[in-house]
Amino acid sequence: MRPQHPKNLRIATRGTTREINRRVVLNLIRIHQPISRADLARLMGTRRGAVSVLVNQLIEDGAVFEGATGEAKRGRKPTFLYMDSRERCVVAVDIRPTRTFVMVTDLLGRQLASVTSFPTEREPKRFVTGLAKRVHAILAGHHDLGRCEGIGVVVPGMVDAETGRVLSAPNLGWRDLSLRESITAAVGLPVEIENSGKACALAQLWSSRDSGASGNFVYLTVSDGLGVGVVLGGQLVRGQHNIAGEFGHIPLNLDGPRCGCGASGCWEVYVSNLATLSRYFGRDLRERPFPAEAATLTIDDLIARARGGDAKALAALLATGRYLGLGLGAVINVIDPSHVYISGEITAAWDLIEATVRAALAERVLTQSAGATPIAIVPTEQYPRLRGAVALVAARSFAQDMSA
Repeated sequence: MRPQHPKNLRIATRGTTREINRRVVLNLIRIHQPISRADLARLMGTRRGAVSVLVNQLIEDGAVFEGATGEAKRGRKPTFLYMDSRERCVVAVDIRPTRTFVMVTDLLGRQLASVTSFPTEREPKRFVTGLAKRVHAILAGHHDLGRCEGIGVVVPGMVDAETGRVLSAPNLGWRDLSLRESITAAVGLPVEIENSGKACALAQLWSSRDSGASGNFVYLTVSDGLGVGVVLGGQLVRGQHNIAGEFGHIPLNLDGPRCGCGASGCWEVYVSNLATLSRYFGRDLRERPFPAEAATLTIDDLIARARGGDAKALAALLATGRYLGLGLGAVINVIDPSHVYISGEITAAWDLIEATVRAALAERVLTQSAGATPIAIVPTEQYPRLRGAVALVAARSFAQDMSA
């Protein structure tokens, strides 16, 4: 049973049990669809009649629909149940320091239109105005998408979970910004906003069918910065101020480079894309002027050079891999997860850096078994940050509370 603090306890009403069971049924259908009423009853350990009452209400509410009929050796043929994501969509927005990406999916995260992007405007009012225009244009140009259930937004910074304010996004220069309120007013749709690492962890939890893997894991998203999300006991960990899991700002070296957060030597400044490219060029690319070539070279380009025999490119990637492993060792010592998921551009070089990551990890973990913690790569083609943005809206619509 999930522990509850006394201040969060409320008197149960007659509808409490029904609402809990309703959410359980929705979650089971989402994970196991297509699924019959009989199989639902077996998973819940209850009578089929009780499940049918809940399912019929969900069908009436438009959350679930009946699909194909299955085969049965004897008795009545089962009718399979599905989450009803038809003619309902979600707009996902991934804000990064250089570019902002937009994707439209159904409520189950299935992509419905091409991913688009545009340069990120640092001035908040101009950014919101530009985003609103693009969202309106996408929805107006795709009438077949159906009703938009909301907009999910992920940002590289700390967010107040209650108000949707961006408390601090150093790489964007945003602080104490009412982003959710501004986007809602400009677009006229519900908006959910979250830190990119937490959103990615929520998406991994939301999409996983393997309860053993999904209940206790750490998610790292390595890009312009380093986002980290932690899931324990099947719950996304937020902490008192929604900053739990901000391992990107633990120090690897107190005398290291200055981080955007204001501190020195944070893990993020050693593993970000800019850090890797800076190593290749032999200078801090945050300082101008910098080589003209550095303005256009990407991590993908650097990986291609490493594969083509560029020793300096390979050395830059391996150094990042080492720092990634050293920081990950600290995370594993604190969290002891059953799995680690990593996404980001540098994962395209995982075959080149995995051994280095593992060797550095082994230096820092407290036990040999901790050093063997499974690490899974989430490919960039799956748009994990955008999937995280979708999960912010989808979880609100369908699932049980998955935050702690």
